[in-house]
Amino acid sequence: MCYHSSITKSREELEAAFDARFAEPQDYQPIFHGNGFTFLRWPVITAEHPKLIQGYHWGLIPFWCKSREAADELRVHTLNAVSETVFEKPSFKHCIRQKRCLVLSSGFFEWRTSGKLKYPYFVTLKSRELFAMAGLYDRFTDQQTGEVIDTFTVLTTPANALMEKIHNSKKRMPAILKKDQEQEWLLGELNKTAFYRLITPYDTNDMQAYSISKRITSRSENSNVPEVLAPHHYEALND
Repeated sequence: MCYHSSITKSREELEAAFDARFAEPQDYQPIFHGNGFTFLRWPVITAEHPKLIQGYHWGLIPFWCKSREAADELRVHTLNAVSETVFEKPSFKHCIRQKRCLVLSSGFFEWRTSGKLKYPYFVTLKSRELFAMAGLYDRFTDQQTGEVIDTFTVLTTPANALMEKIHNSKKRMPAILKKDQEQEWLLGELNKTAFYRLITPYDTNDMQAYSISKRITSRSENSNVPEVLAPHHYEALND
């Protein structure tokens, strides 16, 4: 699954790549390592505002959640949405028709299991260009405080050949869109057939990955720094 991502390009590069402008440009800072379980704000483009890049919180909270307590309990399980079941799951099925979004990224992290240990990898496009992951979004209002929280989830697909090797325990990957698919995902009238034509494993030949140090999971060092992306070789992997 995809719970860790990175977006290291400048504000100007993001705006040019996605032909959209930041709603709150002063709030954007590159994220070298973003952990979804912290429910951080992440740059997304929604169907509602296709020319704006906005900060939404990772971990979708459906509009129908009854309380903040229920929302906080649920969002741990809605960082990702399994594409094969998204039309049936209560948290996601109401979003498919009109609440789709682009989740902007320059790369993501996954762990490879070898023996009893796990080793972190950073995964990007070979071009090193920005890309969009297919997402869904919703807006939750806390009935006690009136606080409005905009949230999103990242769709996942079965792994391609590269990700089968890396994410070899679950064999999943984020649903990455090709550049010419982004607007159809965002604004198209998608039935199930069109949905599954778009949401497929990304071409292995256009992706690359390398192992990184375990600083990404360090409890004593900050992982949101450029150094977290540096290649690191492990003898045990024999790569």
